[in-house]
Amino acid sequence: MKLTVWGAAQQVTGSMHLLELDKYKILVDCGLDYERNTWLEENEQFPFSPNEIDVVILTHAHIDHSGNLPTLVRMGFAGQILCTPPTADLTELLLLDSVNIFLNKQRKKRKGKKEFSSGPKPLYLHKHVMETVDRFVTIGFNKSFRINEYATLKFIPVGHLLGAAAAVLTIDDEGKQKKIAFSGDIGRKNYPVLTDPESLPEVDYLVCESTYGGRKHRATNTIEEMLVETVNEACVKSAGRLIIPAFSVGRTQALVYSLNRIFSKGLLPRVKVFVDSPMATYATEIFRKHHHLVNAEAQEFYRQEGDEFEFNNLEYIEDMEASKAISNYFEPCIIISSAGMLEGGRIQDHLFYNIQNYYCTILFIGYCAKNTLGYRLLRGDPIVTIRHRELSVYATIKQTDLLSGHGDHDDLVAFVKQQDPQKLRRVFLVHGEISSLESLKEALVIENYDAEVAEKGKVYFLE
Repeated sequence: MKLTVWGAAQQVTGSMHLLELDKYKILVDCGLDYERNTWLEENEQFPFSPNEIDVVILTHAHIDHSGNLPTLVRMGFAGQILCTPPTADLTELLLLDSVNIFLNKQRKKRKGKKEFSSGPKPLYLHKHVMETVDRFVTIGFNKSFRINEYATLKFIPVGHLLGAAAAVLTIDDEGKQKKIAFSGDIGRKNYPVLTDPESLPEVDYLVCESTYGGRKHRATNTIEEMLVETVNEACVKSAGRLIIPAFSVGRTQALVYSLNRIFSKGLLPRVKVFVDSPMATYATEIFRKHHHLVNAEAQEFYRQEGDEFEFNNLEYIEDMEASKAISNYFEPCIIISSAGMLEGGRIQDHLFYNIQNYYCTILFIGYCAKNTLGYRLLRGDPIVTIRHRELSVYATIKQTDLLSGHGDHDDLVAFVKQQDPQKLRRVFLVHGEISSLESLKEALVIENYDAEVAEKGKVYFLE
């Protein structure tokens, strides 16, 4: 049995791990790699023949884990894609959105007319997404699924996103049973809507994410306490508006539910809340569809108060006319809009009209990569460019990591420590910056684990 890490090796994006059995190849995740300037072209260059892959296992829907599946299909992959039911639904939504992003990158506006640029072609089109969706085979949590006569799969819930799972494979390797687990992305405990990560069974090998290695969440108060304080300052005392850039899938639902709880408890007056993202509206419907998988707290709230994602002062915005009309809403309000890093989407319109508003607060609840508008605002740039105009920043800029969906350093160490260090033969660390990987490795070595920072393209023989 051989393992080769082809993606998210000493970086965060592009998760892709190849497990080779005797005459059978399993690919775990197939994400987009955003790390290089030529990422569109490089994502077409698979280090193996797509038609040689027998089956794909998808841990969760986020694009850095799922986003290159249609390219794999377009280039010859003809097998099944195994995932949980919510992952199938959310992945379809995110992949279709990726196509729109690709197409928008190709267009440019000149004198009001859209023209196609000579830039790189889209990685894939809508038809390739639908061909990918047709290959999904869904498996419930904690149920054994026999892939073939040598391999059995079980999905274990890990929080992070609705449907997200660690993939545990039991392999019959020449008469000897071996177990290997792929963590996917590990969530954190007590996160709104999502269940806590569950313990893995005992395994021989573990491929573990390391996003927050060496970093801890700054948890000085709870999510509700932070939101009450921020909304009170921005919308009650100052009678202004609070703009929250949020990813449409996962983060927005956690935020809406948290605000619902706050208003239901009477902790704040019922400030108007706009969710300005059609994609968030679709994603929320998927959360409703799979409501039996949300955490016990959210289910109890539903029984006592009703729909977690609906309340009197909440309005989901769909068309552009309604989105533009928010600019003329002069009462205190909260605007939740995508994208989280401010690189495109309706959020840029709201910033364009509010970045110079002294009575506006912008609250970042997620990570912003370098060279994004969000990063520049968090850095404290006094002037930023939005919609091709340079604008002075008069709005108040705030940030919190309380709504991060990733477990921190302590959570990651605790996840690995579920395994007996005398029986776990090796931990391969992936999905993290080098500093995070090294910090997590150091912590695990202290705990007597054989931990290794995986190298891209290196073949590991799992004896």
